[in-house]
Amino acid sequence: MTGTPDRAGPDVLVLGGGVAGCVLAARLSEDPGRTVRLVEAGPDYGPHRHDWPDQVRNARALPRSDVWERNTPVHRIRARILGGSSCINGAWNTWPPGPDLDAWARLGGPRWSEEGLEPYRLRAIERMRLHAVPDHEISAWSRGVVTAAAELGYREVDMGAPGGPGHGTPLLNALDGLRWNAAFAYLDEEVRARPNLTVLAGTTVDRLDIADGRVRGVVVETDGRRETLVADEYLLACGTFGSPAVLLRSGIGPAAHLEAVGVRPTVDLPGVGENLVDQPGAFVPMAPTDELNASLAAKEATGDLYVNRTLVRAASEYCTDGSWDLHIVPTAGPPLFGKLPPGQYEAGFSVLVMKPASRGRVRLRSADPAEAPEIDPAFLTDPEGRDAAVLRTGLGLVERLLESPALKGLAAAVPGQSAAELAGRDLRGRLGTYWHPVGTCAMGAEDDPTAVADGGGRVRGVSNLRVVDASLLPTVPAANPQLPVLAVAEMLADVVGA
Repeated sequence: MTGTPDRAGPDVLVLGGGVAGCVLAARLSEDPGRTVRLVEAGPDYGPHRHDWPDQVRNARALPRSDVWERNTPVHRIRARILGGSSCINGAWNTWPPGPDLDAWARLGGPRWSEEGLEPYRLRAIERMRLHAVPDHEISAWSRGVVTAAAELGYREVDMGAPGGPGHGTPLLNALDGLRWNAAFAYLDEEVRARPNLTVLAGTTVDRLDIADGRVRGVVVETDGRRETLVADEYLLACGTFGSPAVLLRSGIGPAAHLEAVGVRPTVDLPGVGENLVDQPGAFVPMAPTDELNASLAAKEATGDLYVNRTLVRAASEYCTDGSWDLHIVPTAGPPLFGKLPPGQYEAGFSVLVMKPASRGRVRLRSADPAEAPEIDPAFLTDPEGRDAAVLRTGLGLVERLLESPALKGLAAAVPGQSAAELAGRDLRGRLGTYWHPVGTCAMGAEDDPTAVADGGGRVRGVSNLRVVDASLLPTVPAANPQLPVLAVAEMLADVVGA
């Protein structure tokens, strides 16, 4: 059911209605004896998908309607809508390699291991209706790249399961062009009808009121009206940028930074907002031939044209055995940003560093929740220069793929912008992002002074507060994080509910 804020205290307050928040609200309210209230800053368009805006439902585009800031670099985009980033992203889902999960398990315990997360991976796949890319959605360009990768020895792999380097398609949360977001999957009409679940949309979380090592309430704002909500337990799921900002405004974080922005420190946790890691990349543009343009136009006419539907995961010389640290994503279709004349398209390769060593941070500009935090991804700043070297390795792989006869008649290099030419320049001027930020409220071992939470998401120094979202991940997985975050939220919902 839907309501407005009041002082009645549920058992659990879920703060943030993104991917993780939707999972938590649905799973924890399965127990009729537990009351759950989900708080989301953005709109809730209801349980019926036909009531949602077309731009949110359309899986062929990347909507920018329900975000915190409209005019911002892509690495700072923050979804503001029930369902979170699953409403505005590319609807791709891939799974990390075993070594990534082994590293998480060393910090968070066996429930974070490949074996521990497996039932939750399967549960998330089922609930989100994830499926392989239908053959008719694969363009001639993507098909040619897959052929070229196979010629170089890359085998076909299941991108939604453990494995190694290879080529394949992601699992999609898109059904015949409909983006199947986390609100559709987890908060359907049946779930919303539970009398013990309340969804509060349009309600912004300002800060937590902390006293004697416990949260006493959370200050929220709805239509200019401020109020304090109370609960027994608080689950923070405002995302990689939002969750650290809430903690910092609450006085939880590096004491010196808090004092500098006028916030009284309550819990000195130096790791809050630190350890920001995202996956940088570069785009290699190609000039489509008439043959490719005609093929893409034919797919667009039948509604089967999607910009990217395949990928190659590859290992650089820095990579752990059995893992990968590169995604090569062929793209062909209408430009994601800007326009071209009818019948003309762009093509190319996105080369993405999946396990960057560089670390950025999130900081407050002020204690005002309406002011966007300062987000610095610090791409390619690692002292050893490893991230740039891995990116250049990926650009070299693009050159090798382009030697295949399968691609010769489809596109040509753009003068001055070939992969080889880009590799010879300062890459920082060409950087984009996979838009997969994690790590700003990282879990860690008990003796790690930079850890914000433990493997159960419990925030250090605050007994009834947990973080459950992508900010909890201590390292970025060599994957699109949506499926790992879904699995982790499913797992932690069991932990909280036990």
